[in-house]
Amino acid sequence: MSDILIGLVPALGWGVQGIVMQKVGGRTANKQMGMVLTTFVVAVAVLIIRPPSANAWTASLILAALLNGIPWALGQILQIRSFELMGVSRAMPISTGTQLLGTTLVGVLFFHEWKNGWQFGVGLPALLLLVIGVWMTTFREKGAETGEIDNASNIKKGFSILLLSSLAFVFYATAGLIFKVDALDLLFPQAVVMVITTIIIAYMQSKKGEATDREVGVFGKKSWANMLTGICFAAANLTMLISVQRNGAAVGWTLSQMNVIVATLGGLLILEERKTKKELIYVLSGLALVAIGGVLIGVTKN
Repeated sequence: MSDILIGLVPALGWGVQGIVMQKVGGRTANKQMGMVLTTFVVAVAVLIIRPPSANAWTASLILAALLNGIPWALGQILQIRSFELMGVSRAMPISTGTQLLGTTLVGVLFFHEWKNGWQFGVGLPALLLLVIGVWMTTFREKGAETGEIDNASNIKKGFSILLLSSLAFVFYATAGLIFKVDALDLLFPQAVVMVITTIIIAYMQSKKGEATDREVGVFGKKSWANMLTGICFAAANLTMLISVQRNGAAVGWTLSQMNVIVATLGGLLILEERKTKKELIYVLSGLALVAIGGVLIGVTKN
């Protein structure tokens, strides 16, 4: 039971994360810089409190950090951009569904995390419920555009971006398992890779003069303000690494993706992203299916 509870902490952290970053504001790069700066501080603290053993710094650990940190940085900045194009309440369910399919397939096919027939009997219908639930949360009533995030062109662009983002997140979620490295040993080199990759992406995105802007530059006020977003991510990231190690990729990542419930409801209630009555019925019904599917996936751990 404790392993399952640990697996649900990332769901809360990542669910709140998108809401906080939209409230704080700033450009895409500011939002991500705030997240990685906080993550780096937490990683340094963990390094001091629990230093790795002398033989922990292996080539496998460094390679795992690269295959974990670089895809995360790319996947996260694409996801943040999709929030701006589609809104949190629409983007998160799509992101969740595609990530769940990818990580579960990797966990089951490559790491053989489902060994018994009953696990497939429970897990496959659960995945079907998740997919249907996610589809329902993305329902859009024809002719019900209520603003820029309902623009058909933005939704199409956002969906394409989310597919690339989810592919990157699958690498992020499973890299530690590929190399069988300790989650806490991985945290610091992972954070270093995330920071460096994000800085490179941020400067590549910035136009001349924008990189040093006091408000929205790469290290501007909005980046530091988004360290609040980073607190949500750092808590989720740390417990996610532990959860995947203790629960496996299929279960650990699936439990974490219950963030779709927090994020979607937060987008509707806190960010006030508008939905028609019919769309709201679809969203709430879809979230119920996602919750049921997530619980069933958790059962496959036993």
